[in-house]
Amino acid sequence: MKRLAPAMLAAALVSLTPGMALAWGSTGHRIVGEAAVRALPPEIPGFMRTPQAAIDIGEYSREPDRAKGAGRVHDNDRDPGHFLDLSDDGTALGGPPLSALPATRAEYDTALRAVGQDSWKAGYLPYAIIDRYQQLAKDLAYWRVLTAAEANPAWAAHKAFFTADRIRREQQILIAAGELSHFVGDGSQPLHVTVHFNGWGDFPNPQGYTTAKIHGPFEGDLVQAAVTEAGVEARMLTPKACDCAIARRVADYLAGTGALVVPLYELEKAGGLAPGDPRGPAFAARQIAVGASELRDLIVQAWRVSANETVGYKPVAVADVVAGRVDPYPALYGTD
Repeated sequence: MKRLAPAMLAAALVSLTPGMALAWGSTGHRIVGEAAVRALPPEIPGFMRTPQAAIDIGEYSREPDRAKGAGRVHDNDRDPGHFLDLSDDGTALGGPPLSALPATRAEYDTALRAVGQDSWKAGYLPYAIIDRYQQLAKDLAYWRVLTAAEANPAWAAHKAFFTADRIRREQQILIAAGELSHFVGDGSQPLHVTVHFNGWGDFPNPQGYTTAKIHGPFEGDLVQAAVTEAGVEARMLTPKACDCAIARRVADYLAGTGALVVPLYELEKAGGLAPGDPRGPAFAARQIAVGASELRDLIVQAWRVSANETVGYKPVAVADVVAGRVDPYPALYGTD
């Protein structure tokens, strides 16, 4: 479904049954967001750790799929952000390898065009994840500044603005976290990181893997019928910090998912995706838990990174505002 031409997409979406939503489906994406929030550590601001925040981020996690069909320009540009077509050699359709992706999507597209491809065909999931992570870190930086300014009596003249802007920023943070949840969740689904995305396809197939369209039934019907939030939460991974660039972390995360493409096809071949077989739901629950665990850890990383950001124009350092050295009002309200 994710490779449909934009003109066909709206009609195709209408024809989907409830269990055949794109990506993990509504159930899987909702669970990724909710489970991650429920596992956040106390260092994360309290407004992100409430029961309502878990619900909100779970719902916002579905939004990049719910927006599909908005129009040809919208869909054509955004749909490839949900996947990365990795060839069996670990490259994006014979272009750059996942282990050494260019720094920006523009450079990535240039590298793909050198081999007759582009980022619309190959997908750009790593960049979608990084984009939403960086947005979340920036939003959290603003929240740090606004919270500090709101509490500083020396800047009481503009407290009403700081309070109102903090409230707006909190909603933006929940949305950014939900959108990050979606793409991180996509990255835990093996069929979103392979050229074999919906059956093995027109490739050498000595093992006789299925060529049937298994993508939707696996991530939608199977998950909705047999995967529970409790089952996912029981499989959550130990928190993992990474002393590395975000691009490196994302590449490693997607490589781990890509390593499960063949095992998933082996599972299907052995009957593990058939209705009633427990192996398919267990596989899906593990991968949804991987996504929720990675989202939890990325939120923590974004929070920590946000302390070293700058905000506003002309930019002020978060650390300077928190320390009371710089009144952020001109930078936040805008001096044009």
